[in-house]
Amino acid sequence: MQLHADMLFLGGPIYTADPHGPRWVQAVAVGGGRIMAIGRAEELVDLRGPRTEVVDLAGRLLLPGFTESHIHFVELALRAVQIDVTSAASAGEVAAAVRDRVAAGSAAGHSAELWIRGGGWNANTWVDGVAPHRRVLDAVAPQSPVVLDSKELHGVWANSVALRRAGIDASTPDVPGGVIERDEDGEPTGILRENAVELVTRVMPRPGLAETTAAVRQAIPSMWQAGIVAIHNANDSGDGLSFQTYQALQQAGDLRLRVLQHIPSGNLPHARALGLRSGFGDAWLRIGGVKMFADGALGSRTANMLQPYEGDPGNWGVAATDPEEMLEQAMLASQAGLSLTIHAIGDRANRDVLNILAEVRAAEGDRPLRHRIEHVQCIHDDDLPRLAQLGIIGSVQPIHATSDIEIVDRYWGAGRARGAYAFRRLLDSGARLVFGSDGPIEPHDPRIGIHAAVTRTRAGGSPGPEGWQPQERLTVAEAVDAYTYWPAYAAGEEGYRGCIRAGHVADLVVLSEDIFSIEPQHILDAPIDLTVLDGGVVWRRW
Repeated sequence: MQLHADMLFLGGPIYTADPHGPRWVQAVAVGGGRIMAIGRAEELVDLRGPRTEVVDLAGRLLLPGFTESHIHFVELALRAVQIDVTSAASAGEVAAAVRDRVAAGSAAGHSAELWIRGGGWNANTWVDGVAPHRRVLDAVAPQSPVVLDSKELHGVWANSVALRRAGIDASTPDVPGGVIERDEDGEPTGILRENAVELVTRVMPRPGLAETTAAVRQAIPSMWQAGIVAIHNANDSGDGLSFQTYQALQQAGDLRLRVLQHIPSGNLPHARALGLRSGFGDAWLRIGGVKMFADGALGSRTANMLQPYEGDPGNWGVAATDPEEMLEQAMLASQAGLSLTIHAIGDRANRDVLNILAEVRAAEGDRPLRHRIEHVQCIHDDDLPRLAQLGIIGSVQPIHATSDIEIVDRYWGAGRARGAYAFRRLLDSGARLVFGSDGPIEPHDPRIGIHAAVTRTRAGGSPGPEGWQPQERLTVAEAVDAYTYWPAYAAGEEGYRGCIRAGHVADLVVLSEDIFSIEPQHILDAPIDLTVLDGGVVWRRW
């Protein structure tokens, strides 16, 4: 039995995020990778030994380590070696980035046949009035195939070479649950959305395991710098490349991040055949739920809605998966002990998913699984209480609420905007929320998510001091809990992580300021000073 602590934290506010114990304590002792004890400073004095590192918080705030509950981490890691046009303000800026990559490839002696990959473009924010079209890319890459992911990862922008490689032309039929955008001549514009994306991705070269492993290994420290100690990886490819990547890192001793990996619905038969269940794994890598898609996204106007989009009366969005097919798959998953994690953004999609989960719950009886809906961006008033009634976890991204202000008002209108990103009402109804960023779609910094949830404003304070849809603001404690305890609960890990409790793993983060007491607008000004993972310091700013 260890007699003395390895680390002793005191001298500042300590928020435990423990719903079953004290919420605030004065001191925390860490030893052997675990929380040895919590309490008043004088109660822990005997745990201080000659080798104990005493961390004087000096007024800094100590929290449980953050969990990023919805991230595409492999895609985020690979983006570092691809074209990133997230900040592009026009089609011309995107074209310039592609032109530079083509020139760099030529200078390095790379073949013009190599695929140019990247992403982050968002035509909703462009200022030049030029729509994305294959011809824009053709002008700078006439010989190289180019495919760029949209910001929300629900569409791609391809040039003519890439379309030819994929066999896409005016005669290509539409894809169920997908959109091939066409110009006035009936020719593909190069924009493919939802299930139509597969038409081009299936002919593209895939990154190899060595490439993804190297990229993720390099990206992990960026998580620590944000105070993140665990992630819920939102999806995987049919060949399980993400899961393979994390396994390879774990085998090499380099998976210094706790990972919950969801299973793509296409791999459900294989998972059932192997007898996999949600929660299988260890404290570093575990099986999550079966990931399904009910609809598309707001930015591409493919989120499935109960009423048409504003100014677009023929567009109700896209049902990415037929509800009857989803129900069948959901039942099979539940029967196998696999929870469900279903993407639903539009109010029609959320209603369909809740109807499906109601049937699943009825069949589960006294063995309910921890199912979740990813995003819950727009939900009808009649459906909002159903998450709590059915015990469904809402996996939401507060940064989307502030990032999407203009397009919510433009595409959904003022009436539906009041049902968008309804975090306050979801919590008040009894639903459990977990927070994430949807990275690389948005920055993976929990402080940004906490700030957005608490203030409903952007970093600069827009759209005003009260924030957008201010009735949905949360408290700092509620936002912190959604980054700590409740993600652990969603993963079935609350018995050993997610809060500061004696016996739990020592995953901790220190912020330079007490975000509970400062003005909420200054939350973004409180950098991460220290991140502790499994009892060891992995990031230190001071």
